[in-house]
Amino acid sequence: MPGKDESKRLKSLQQYDILDTAAEKVFDDLTRLATAICGTPISLVSIVDEDRQWFKSRTGLDAEQTPRDQAFCAHAIKDNVPFIVEDATKDERFVDNPLVTGDPNIRFYAGMPLIVEDGSALGTLCVIDRQPRTLTAEQIDSLEVLRDAVVSHLELRKALRDNQSMRRLLPLCAWCGNVKDEDPTSGEVKWLGLDEFVDEHSSITHGICPSCTRNMVESGVGGGAAAAKRQNKKD
Repeated sequence: MPGKDESKRLKSLQQYDILDTAAEKVFDDLTRLATAICGTPISLVSIVDEDRQWFKSRTGLDAEQTPRDQAFCAHAIKDNVPFIVEDATKDERFVDNPLVTGDPNIRFYAGMPLIVEDGSALGTLCVIDRQPRTLTAEQIDSLEVLRDAVVSHLELRKALRDNQSMRRLLPLCAWCGNVKDEDPTSGEVKWLGLDEFVDEHSSITHGICPSCTRNMVESGVGGGAAAAKRQNKKD
């Protein structure tokens, strides 16, 4: 069953724009390294959607996705700790699972939740074996390091995408990429680098929206009180 914060998790997943994207070497390198460290035939970067788990990277498995109700990873994302099943045929949660009774005949599973910046678990880095087994403490530590690398690359992808979206909204020079900054009073125009532009305008305001104006009038907020309220919100 999905957790109580499932709607927040799915919204976060959408913001990362990772589902159904092409394979990327950086993720494939991490799953290959996971299989080498743990000695398992299968390793995945699994992203858990509303009704499926989709594999951003897969080593040792042909399937691109499976139903969520069969996914070990759907259990793993419920907590922020490693989720390990040493023998699925002896675990009542999985003994009748089609992924256990049929291909790929899962016996062992270890999943490390991919916890992103807002605390949501988007999926897992996991290793799978067709034989019951355990992992050493060193192997678990290594998987957690690899998991952190997966999350770092997810965050980097998102940051680059957000940066590109911002650039599409700004008046950029088509040649150098600097941002046109025009003073509304004097009409003076400067061309600033993106970081410089953001720093200079981080506290800019375009006034107060009608809804907030009504709220201020109704609550008697004004003058110094309004300024203090704005400052507190900014802080």
